[in-house]
Amino acid sequence: MGTALPKVFKRMAEKLVEEFPEEIGDFEKNKKVIDRMNLPFTKKMRNLIAGQMVRLIKKMKKERKSFA
Repeated sequence: MGTALPKVFKRMAEKLVEEFPEEIGDFEKNKKVIDRMNLPFTKKMRNLIAGQMVRLIKKMKKERKSFA
């Protein structure tokens, strides 16, 4: 198992998914969206947030399928 992700990164990922739903997708696209925002993130922070965004998208898709 991996390490736990701090809440700060989870909240940031949730916020970005809500604000830019049409621009996000896979890991590489998510990294570019974060880069364009010009926030003072390190490379590791950017990658953690982009990965969390991918997890959130998968979770949302899974929830939609269960309701259909």
